[in-house]
Parts: sequence; structure tokens; C-alpha cells
Amino acid sequence: MRIHVTSVLVENQDEALRFYTEVLGFVKKVEVPLGDHRWITVVSPDDPDGCELLLEPDSHPAAKPWKAALVNDGIPSTSFAVDDVHSECDRLRGLGVRFTQDPLRVGPVTTAVFDDTCGNLIQIVQTT
Repeated sequence: MRIHVTSVLVENQDEALRFYTEVLGFVKKVEVPLGDHRWITVVSPDDPDGCELLLEPDSHPAAKPWKAALVNDGIPSTSFAVDDVHSECDRLRGLGVRFTQDPLRVGPVTTAVFDDTCGNLIQIVQTT
């Protein structure tokens, strides 16, 4: 068994697709119309056949309160691996990304957390 697709709940799929591709650097893999929404996934350009991230609409009544509670408590919705947290923070800050947690070393990992502009906090992690 392996993870095939995981999701992040987003307020606006078009804005999320722009942020996750143009800012974070993922590439769109699948886009299928589904009524009012679309099944849109992105992948890492370094692993195009790897786990897909679904940019899932947050239209379910429980989604917005759940997302808001996580953000209010500073809890990331998901975590992405990077080779160098400090360099990635600098790159993303240069693109206007707002961080809620600067790089912090915690044992064998260094983490940072940013606002994805789609209603989520996202953690990036470097394993040392």
C-alpha cells in the first residue's frame, strides 16, 4: 500500500492552482471538470509519477470551520519536504509568501510554516 493522492482544501481552485504551480513550483498533472468544481492535482516536477496533491474545494460545511481552527492554532494542513528550508524560505519570501513560523531546528529536522493564500498553513521540512 502507498499514498496515491492526498488533498488540501482550498477556497478557490483557480487561485490555488496559480499559487501551487507559479509560486511553489509544482506542476499540474490532472484537471477534470466535475460540475461546479474540478479534480485538479499537482505533483512535484522531481517526481511526476509520485503522490498527487488534490486542490480540493472547501465547499463542505465542515471544511471552513476546520481550516479556521487549524490556522488559529498554528497547525499546518500538510507538510512538504525541501532540501534546504532556509533557501526555500528566502525564495518564497521573494515571491511575497508570508511565513507564520521562521525556520526552526527541532532535533533532526528544520521546519518553517507559511500561509498558502488559500486558507491553509503549510509546513516545509528539511531532514538533516
